Amino acid sequence: MPDENLQNFMKSYSPGAVICREGEEGDEMYIIQKGKVRVSKDFAGAPHLISVLEKGDFFGEMALVSRTRRSATVTAIDSVELLVFNREGLLNTITRNARIALTIIDKLCRRLQAAHLKIQHLVRRDARGLIALHLLQAFQETPGGEPAIPFKATLEEISLSFEMPLEEAGKILEGLLSDGTLARDGDRLRVTDREKLLRITESAGRGGTEQS
Repeated sequence: MPDENLQNFMKSYSPGAVICREGEEGDEMYIIQKGKVRVSKDFAGAPHLISVLEKGDFFGEMALVSRTRRSATVTAIDSVELLVFNREGLLNTITRNARIALTIIDKLCRRLQAAHLKIQHLVRRDARGLIALHLLQAFQETPGGEPAIPFKATLEEISLSFEMPLEEAGKILEGLLSDGTLARDGDRLRVTDREKLLRITESAGRGGTEQS
């Protein structure tokens, strides 16, 4: 739990609550203390998963830095507790507690690493690596840690998010099913070899595509 001084900045959100919406103006950033949130953007009139954030992660920082409109919609997956700061509140808090600044810097570095990995997959046109990244985020989003996601909806979301033909995305998913990385029960898709899925996402950094 945050210290007594931070309690003044605490807000709670129920499952399904929209914390901030794409396109809206905002002047606050959020640090997650409990629960998980879904970050999504609209493509072709429908929301598509960008990432799932959990305790220790933060979002909305661009509102404090560049005062731009919200670039994504953030929704509570479960019961969420957030520290909510405007620019003045964050500066005052960092002055009193430098660990918060270090945490933010660490998370920003991790985000840059993840973005770099995604760019490498895009440059190499590594559709399999991009899909593996998407699947890891989608499985992370499942409530209560249930390792299953809808197959058809996931296939459509991958196709729209990466502007990839449904047939191509379907072949890659079928390949992951065939090699034992994933398993399917009707419309439910689950991961059976998370380590292998991780290796596929990391393959761009090694200059090759994970096959084994």
